[in-house]
Amino acid sequence: MQFPPDIQSIRRVRRMIHDTLAEVTDGRAAGNGFDVPDFADDVVLLTSELCENAVLHAGTAFDLAVVADDDEVTVAVTDRGPGALELHLAEPRPRYGRAATHGRGLSLIAQLATTWGTRHDADGQHTVWFTLARRPGSTAEPAAPPAPEHERNWSAAEQARWLLHVPASLARRLDPIDLVRELAARLRDLVDAATVVVEVDRGDGSGARELARAGDPESVSAVAPESVLDVPLPTTTGLHGTIRLVLRKGADATRARELTELIAGRVAITAESQWLREVDQRRRAWTTYLAEASELLGQSLDLDLTVALVPQLVVPRLGTWCAVLLPEPSRRLRLAAIAHADEDRLPELRAVLDPDAVPGPPPQLRARLAAAHRGAAASWFSDPADGVAVPLRASGASTGVLLVGRPEGRPHTPEDLLLIDDIARRAALAVHNAQTVGDHVRVSQTLQAALLPRALPQVPQMEFAAEYLPASIGADVGGDFYDVIDVGPDQWLVTIGDVCGKGARAAARTGQVRDVLRALVREGRPLLRAIEILNDVMVEAADPQQYCTLAAAMLSRATHEGQSAISVELILAGHANPVVVRANGTAELIGRFGTALGLVEAVDLHCTRHVLAAGDALLLYTDGVTECRRGPDQFDEHRLLEAAAAASGMSAVRLVATVREAVQRFAPDLGSDDMALLAVRAEP
Repeated sequence: MQFPPDIQSIRRVRRMIHDTLAEVTDGRAAGNGFDVPDFADDVVLLTSELCENAVLHAGTAFDLAVVADDDEVTVAVTDRGPGALELHLAEPRPRYGRAATHGRGLSLIAQLATTWGTRHDADGQHTVWFTLARRPGSTAEPAAPPAPEHERNWSAAEQARWLLHVPASLARRLDPIDLVRELAARLRDLVDAATVVVEVDRGDGSGARELARAGDPESVSAVAPESVLDVPLPTTTGLHGTIRLVLRKGADATRARELTELIAGRVAITAESQWLREVDQRRRAWTTYLAEASELLGQSLDLDLTVALVPQLVVPRLGTWCAVLLPEPSRRLRLAAIAHADEDRLPELRAVLDPDAVPGPPPQLRARLAAAHRGAAASWFSDPADGVAVPLRASGASTGVLLVGRPEGRPHTPEDLLLIDDIARRAALAVHNAQTVGDHVRVSQTLQAALLPRALPQVPQMEFAAEYLPASIGADVGGDFYDVIDVGPDQWLVTIGDVCGKGARAAARTGQVRDVLRALVREGRPLLRAIEILNDVMVEAADPQQYCTLAAAMLSRATHEGQSAISVELILAGHANPVVVRANGTAELIGRFGTALGLVEAVDLHCTRHVLAAGDALLLYTDGVTECRRGPDQFDEHRLLEAAAAASGMSAVRLVATVREAVQRFAPDLGSDDMALLAVRAEP
């Protein structure tokens, strides 16, 4: 049969399909388990979806073909407009959890039909068809084509059953929105309405929105006001809704209201079920979002990275733009991070949010910033754009202000504000932790720098060079140290050591070792005796876990084979043997191993004497160099000697750099131990 492109055609098709299937199977299904209403409702629903596609989207007359046999029913709808599949693919997809109210026909057919497909003919005709198989055991004769003007008058009981009864098997397979659309389509069939629209207001400030529609979308604006009938949904939750009917001329408004009120309860239950499901999905999504936000914010203790992350978490989920302002030491706010869904608008936004920019924040926003910085509750502002200012507070103190612009096309909902407040609390804690760690790092780095000499002495015909490579640039203070001091006109004390452990205790012991040894040597004590007294001082502290290894060399000018040289008195207290790099390209370990300091009252120490001729160099180092690991292998003394020998004849600076580069090539990840290198070279 062929039908005109009118919404009335859909009503006729639905009734014809329903009546025809009921007549064909009447009296044959009682004993074989075949449920006529279930099967008929499935076919009616899918057929109306195809016919509505043809009327609303193609806008042309359409042909309907129905073939029924003992096993299945096949329905095909042919129009001369855009293909249904193309229309489906061109439909905009729902965003942020909102369900689309149109373009669901093909997905519904794919869900319920046994098979389905499309055909595109060369003459511009487009056909969409589906096949629905009967249940096993059912039998039915082929359906005879009904008359073109088939309009059977239904009794009141038939109308009520058709309006209210949706088989459980069909209802379970339908999405709540599809079920509401089917109920709206049935109501439209019975009351001769042009359009039936179900609208709901979720109470989130976004106003009423369309949940489902049956009929022509243009009918609402094309009829007189008195032809529109609104019936409220009897909801029991915070959801509010309305069934709006656009009646045709001459329609019985009283009967339409009665039938609408009859179905309103069923629609309300379904709409509330959909709403509650969406609320649960949103809550699950926000819970996941907050958990992931906490994980991201907790992964970094770098202040700049943490602050830059906050706007990226907010935009575009909770607003079109976001900014974080942090206080300076003077308590004046500065713009620390900013993000916008449209990056092209960032310069414009920055100009009106940055307190240091021109023109800067308008008066209303300045007042909100000041109030939020003092710890006031979240407050709204509308200039330069609608948004909310939320204080960032942690440990009872203000850490800044969070600004969030409203989402695109809607104001912030109460749910949005709760989430923004939650993000603000998490961000404030992350910022506070990053600031605290930053303060600790600065203190630790200052303390670490204080344990090393600010500069090495400049001595004629003698070159000093040193490098310190901490295992961590964070809050830990390493126990490695080195020092070079003037003892007399032609004497210098060179020391390098390693105090066990890290942190404040190791730093305190390092300072004790360095300062006590300096004082004893400058008083004129012999180097060996000075180190023994240092051991006594450390033992008196009764903290054997903070022992120290030390290499001390007293350097003095000398003459070797008629040329200027450097005399070295070397004492090793549990420390690794230094390396002498000769000018002829050889390298060797020197010194005699002794007892570490701070462990026992009587130490076994030995003083060895050496000479650095012109061009020779002495390299002292801590165990972080030789014990640097790459898998099971260590850098060890052999690799150290090879690297040092390769720098023979070079300056002290190049000697230190060559050894350091060799260690880093061996193990790019230097490990958990600090490294210190100190070289002295006798200049030619």
